[in-house]
Parts: sequence; structure tokens; C-alpha cells
Amino acid sequence: MGRRLLLIEDEPNIIEALSFILTRAGWTVHTHSDGATAAARVRTGHPEVVILDAMLPGRSGFDILRDLRADPATVAIPILMLTARGQEKDRELALRLGATQFMTKPFANAEVVAEVGRLAGD
Repeated sequence: MGRRLLLIEDEPNIIEALSFILTRAGWTVHTHSDGATAAARVRTGHPEVVILDAMLPGRSGFDILRDLRADPATVAIPILMLTARGQEKDRELALRLGATQFMTKPFANAEVVAEVGRLAGD
């Protein structure tokens, strides 16, 4: 079993692509697509790294990030925030709320794998 990663994303093509490349890189990838229950999924799943989409159905990734950083059980989990909106204000908000790193879509597969490894301390 590989290292545990939780991908919180609602776009099927991105879920499939990231799951494939990260599994090949040695990660056990779990996915979740509902913003309303995403923070609870992080708490119960105990992932080593979280990839969190900014725009999700039910609740925004920014709100989820705020909750995860306010909870002692999840405050230290590295979180890579993804967004299709590459505006500087989105990056600033994500980093201010506690995202460990921020990446815009589209992204290079190798860049995601390298960043996840870096966040995990490789």
C-alpha cells in the first residue's frame, strides 16, 4: 500500500488523471467530490497530503481549508490547493487561509507529482 493522499475534486477528468499519475508515483489515492462533507472526509481518512479544489459543489474549497486549519486534528496536513481561476487574489486568499501550496489548472502532471512529494517531505 502506498502513501495516502486525498483528492477533493469534482471534475471527473481531473480525478481520473491525477489518480492515475499519483498512483503510478506510489500514492494510494482516495477521492471525494462533495464540498459539504469534504472536511469530515479528511478527518476520518487521515491522509498524508490533501489536494483540494477551490470550487466544489456544496461548499467552496476556501471554506473547507479554513475549517481544516482551525481543527487541531487537521491543522498540520499539507494541502495543495487547485483552481481554474489563476487570479492573484485567489492565490493570496488560499495562502492566507493556510494552503501549503497553490497550483492553477491546467497543470503539468510532473509538476503535481513533484509538488505532492515535496509536501510529503520527500
